[in-house]
Amino acid sequence: QLQLVESGGGLVQAGGSLRLSCAASGFTLDYYVIGWFRQAPGKEREGVSCISSSGGSTNYAGSVKGRFTISRDNAKNTVYLQMNSLKPEDTAIYYCAATKYVCVLPAAPYDYWGQGTQVTVSS
Repeated sequence: QLQLVESGGGLVQAGGSLRLSCAASGFTLDYYVIGWFRQAPGKEREGVSCISSSGGSTNYAGSVKGRFTISRDNAKNTVYLQMNSLKPEDTAIYYCAATKYVCVLPAAPYDYWGQGTQVTVSS
C-alpha cells in the first residue's frame, strides 16, 4: 500500500522554525516529484513547494520563497520542508504529495497524498 506520512508539525512562535518530514512507505520516492501543500481554515489548498525526483529542481510559492527550503534524501525515502521565519499566516495543515509529472504547484497532478500535519504559528 502506497502511503505518505507527514511529521514535524507543532506550535511555534512567530519568527521560529520547524522542519516537516514526509516519509514514504510501500514505494520508493526516487521516481516521484514531491510537493508540499497547505490548507488554512476557510481557505483553499495551496501549493507551497515541490522538488524534482533528483532533487535538482525546486519551486516555491512567492509567499514562502526565501523562508522555506525543500530537500530530499532518497536513501531515507524522505522529503523535508525547512520552514524559517514563520509567520501567523503560515498556520495551516501541511500535506505532502507525490506525482510522476513535473514539479508544479497546482495540486491536480499529484496522485498520492498524506494525511497532513498541523502547523500553528502564534503572534
